[in-house]
Amino acid sequence: MEVKMMTSIDHQYLLGGVIAFLLGFVIFYNSRKKTETNGASMAIQTQETVKTSANGFYRPESTGNTDVIVVGAGVAGSALAYTLGKDGRRVHVIERDLTEPDRIVGELLQPGGYLKLIELGLEDCVNEIDAQRVVGYALYKDGKNAKLPYPLESFHADVAGRSFHNGRFIQRMREKASSLPNVRVEQGTVTSLLEEKGIIKGVQYKTKDGHELTAYAPLTIVCDGCFSNLRRSLCNPKVEVPSCFVGLILENCQLPSANHGHVILGDPSPILFYPISSTEIRCLVDVPGQKVPSISSGEMAQYLKTVVAPQVPPELYNAFIAAVDKGNIRTMPNRSMAASPYPTPGALLMGDAFNMRHPLTGGGMTVALSDIVVLRDLLRPLRDLNDAAALCRYLETFYTLRKPVASTINTLAGALYKVFCASPDPARQEMRKACFDYLSLGGVFSNGPISLLSGLNPRPLILVLHFFAVAIYGVGRLLLPFPSPKRVWLGARLISGASGIIFPIIKAEGVRQMFFPAMVPAYYRAPPRN
Repeated sequence: MEVKMMTSIDHQYLLGGVIAFLLGFVIFYNSRKKTETNGASMAIQTQETVKTSANGFYRPESTGNTDVIVVGAGVAGSALAYTLGKDGRRVHVIERDLTEPDRIVGELLQPGGYLKLIELGLEDCVNEIDAQRVVGYALYKDGKNAKLPYPLESFHADVAGRSFHNGRFIQRMREKASSLPNVRVEQGTVTSLLEEKGIIKGVQYKTKDGHELTAYAPLTIVCDGCFSNLRRSLCNPKVEVPSCFVGLILENCQLPSANHGHVILGDPSPILFYPISSTEIRCLVDVPGQKVPSISSGEMAQYLKTVVAPQVPPELYNAFIAAVDKGNIRTMPNRSMAASPYPTPGALLMGDAFNMRHPLTGGGMTVALSDIVVLRDLLRPLRDLNDAAALCRYLETFYTLRKPVASTINTLAGALYKVFCASPDPARQEMRKACFDYLSLGGVFSNGPISLLSGLNPRPLILVLHFFAVAIYGVGRLLLPFPSPKRVWLGARLISGASGIIFPIIKAEGVRQMFFPAMVPAYYRAPPRN
């Protein structure tokens, strides 16, 4: 990612920098002493995803056997179906492919996500799939490393992260949802939403056998993943692809720090290692941009051996080379998309179809499960979902209540990725060094950021405080013991660069919803009377 030289500092970033300086310098000073010792329209876009009564689809007179249609049975869809079914809703799940998925992401559930799993009664889904406990991270940079444990002291001994094969986890979730008599799980491809007079009434889908069918319910929840073909009807998708992951599985080796995720601050971007079974370690190599070296031509293998392998910890080097030689190399684009929904009567978006962030921090499943808890609590007082307009107004509360947690995890993922990537810009280099050294201090300096990353304490203000504390820590190292004009200028650019990283992400997430949700009118919506 190219960083242009900043010859002038935007006044709003400068203001943020000044505030951050006042907040952060105390932290730097103490640590130095220690180390020395849409308004969007309700009208629905009708490309290929919406059918109306005017173009050939009519609702039958009797359609009262389903309360909620869930499109997609991934992590979000399966967990949602089980949760609503357990509350007595009649749920119809339509999933394109019910065979076990084979993905290279969605394999690490943070401790905050595991707590939500417990809250939903789904914690046994990590049993019998050879899931591995994860208790923290090991961070590597330029031959140095630091252990960053999750702050789990105040939680039950069972609470930790979990890593696993994504497909095994999803199959357990699907089995759990299917075990409820009022949840019907069916294989089929949803081709369109059915709309009458601006209200989503259900879906049209094609069964496994190729038959075209329709299904109706008062509420349709779309959870069809990052490749959703229905989201354009329900939101304003602005999908960015900052990088791609190249995935490998390492065998017959042990991680340098057992039960830890490993993050190598490599060049040009991070490299991840974490266990996904008792005998396998997942390696994800981040490649900036949307193009990756060709696998078929051997260019990818050459890239991994010559550029990536020298940066891999020695304990993993031989297994890494063996995995490259084995040839089972997978790639996947890393997508990010801020939530920008159209409040639509009769329909709701959830999961990756609704909101995505860079997977570097493994926060996607935590956000999805947290969203399900919020939605469950909102729907519980309602006996009848048939008043679509009133339900739509009420569920605008969902978009507000989810924001502090979701936006904190989203912002952290985007900001950390930019900080962890290598850059030719000296200010960005200093920020990267400062981040590693700040986290290496331990205590409050690592516990705060790791509590954010783990989803245990996802508070927006804590995120901003620590982010700028890192920047001020970097500035302090530049200015002490003897500041020079060059160092002062570099420090100013570091603060400006940090502001330029985090403020646009916060703006996209929504400042008021993220920091002051109680100021949003929808925050106070009461359930519609049945």
